[in-house]
Amino acid sequence: MTSLSSSSATPILRARQLGKRVNARSGTLTILSGVELVVNPGESVAILGASGSGKSTLLGLLAGLDTESDGEVELNGISLKGLNEDQRAEVRADGVGFVFQSFQLLPALTALENVLLPLELSGYGAAQSQASRLLQAVGLSGREDHYPRQLSGGEQQRVAIARAFASQPKILFADEPTGNLDSHTGEAIIQLLFDLNRREHTTLVLVTHDAQLAARCQRRLQLVSGQLETLA
Repeated sequence: MTSLSSSSATPILRARQLGKRVNARSGTLTILSGVELVVNPGESVAILGASGSGKSTLLGLLAGLDTESDGEVELNGISLKGLNEDQRAEVRADGVGFVFQSFQLLPALTALENVLLPLELSGYGAAQSQASRLLQAVGLSGREDHYPRQLSGGEQQRVAIARAFASQPKILFADEPTGNLDSHTGEAIIQLLFDLNRREHTTLVLVTHDAQLAARCQRRLQLVSGQLETLA
């Protein structure tokens, strides 16, 4: 199968013959098979698919959150094949960010502290100023001391986006980033995500069932029967 790529630049993400199988009561279930993908630095790529098509599974494999049954993923030039969880975590810590549908903020930490946490864990020198800058960039400069329960869904997702960009990732993975938001709030979050993507020069890979969101990306791929196909 031909690699799904837009140029011959050195890729930031590559999947070769990627497959994932799980055991089910009825036998072995094949979720992904023979997936080929090449993503170059600075690209924005959308992966579309129906519910249950394996989009989130694919994203987890590409981001090193899960292990493959077949094939190989290279992330930031490093093969994830055969790495244990700690080793994959080291790869993710060096230039990989995440935005999830469920926000995944720590409820006992304020907005500022949620953004600060990954910076402090990585030993970032100017953590406080970087976290404050990003909260300001997402329109939450007056909400730094608020806890997640004191924020709306849209505000929580803004904090999650600020946290994802805090360590200046080379590549950002987003899993249905507007799935828990109303259409108006979701549109604002989409605009924010792409604005930051351009401003920070970050590669963006997102999975979604939303065709309008996918249309904002430079490339659109669709997951069909466990394999990726390019959309016009």
